[in-house]
Amino acid sequence: MKHNAEVQESRHDGLKWAVVITLLAVAVVGNTYFADQAILYRVLGVVILCAAAAVIALTTAKGRDLAELAKSAKKEIQRVVWPTRPETVQTTAIVLVAVLVVGLMLWLIDTLLGWAMSGVIG
Repeated sequence: MKHNAEVQESRHDGLKWAVVITLLAVAVVGNTYFADQAILYRVLGVVILCAAAAVIALTTAKGRDLAELAKSAKKEIQRVVWPTRPETVQTTAIVLVAVLVVGLMLWLIDTLLGWAMSGVIG
């Protein structure tokens, strides 16, 4: 019984995606067609059509999977242990010093090789 519901739902998903694509196309074409109208009305029209397309897309199987992924990502971000301000400043300082040291070393090697090549070439 559940399999029949999934098959029926997947048939409707194609129609829903067609509606989503149509709404997005109408938003793009309508924005171009009504170019002489005030920007506020055009923006409102595009936002409303895109919101309707998003709502319809989220009712599909892939849309529900995307929503679940977003919820999982939000939970994962909340679990992250973010560094404190002093740790961030210290790490940034270490990176800047390392970049400076490597840059100076590369400059020194380039200068020495340039000096050696000019001595060989004459």
